[in-house]
Amino acid sequence: MIELVERHTALAVVVGSRAYGLHDLASDYDRRGVYVAPTRAFWHLDKPPTHLDGPAAEQFSWEFERFCVLALQGNPTVLEVLWSPLVETITVDGEWLLAARQAFLSRRVAETYGNYARDQLNRVAARRERTGETNHKQAMHMVRLLIAGAHVLRTGEVLVDVSHLRDRLLAVRRGELPWDEVAAWAADLLAELADATAATVLPDQPDQIDVDRLLAAVRERNL
Repeated sequence: MIELVERHTALAVVVGSRAYGLHDLASDYDRRGVYVAPTRAFWHLDKPPTHLDGPAAEQFSWEFERFCVLALQGNPTVLEVLWSPLVETITVDGEWLLAARQAFLSRRVAETYGNYARDQLNRVAARRERTGETNHKQAMHMVRLLIAGAHVLRTGEVLVDVSHLRDRLLAVRRGELPWDEVAAWAADLLAELADATAATVLPDQPDQIDVDRLLAAVRERNL
């Protein structure tokens, strides 16, 4: 099945620390992609896989339809693929997907980004209470998610590159920023997220009709 990624990838990007602008020389290349299974493959009882690992290390890809479903739900990990500044592969189908990326955005991102960040915060706090240790990398990503969530609500664009905050975010990851300061920063960002949610002009629901048209066009093109 890995040939679906090798032969039918529509969009492949780099995500993670290199896309965030938080990498160093030893950082991995985290790759995410979207492949389009041939339409005739869906005419059999055995359907194409919805996602695949590989073939490279730290590489993960979704089939086009599954990717659209997750993006419509406001999944932060999936939305980042559509706004990554590091595009490695793109075809006509990938260009269509990027052209339609605004259709996936809605006020749902307030909940998804906020919930992801709160979950990270709770995990860090629980570990500190249980062991006295702090997962600094987890704490950094919690802060980054809150920043990105408020940004998409304010601007209608998903923030991936946070290199303008590189020094402070890396200080969190290295444990150089006291936990009280990290927690206070998170509290401020949660308040900003609430303000951005109240003021956002994003629609209540994503444009599923537009995404449905996109999916139909891609399926027709790949007959």
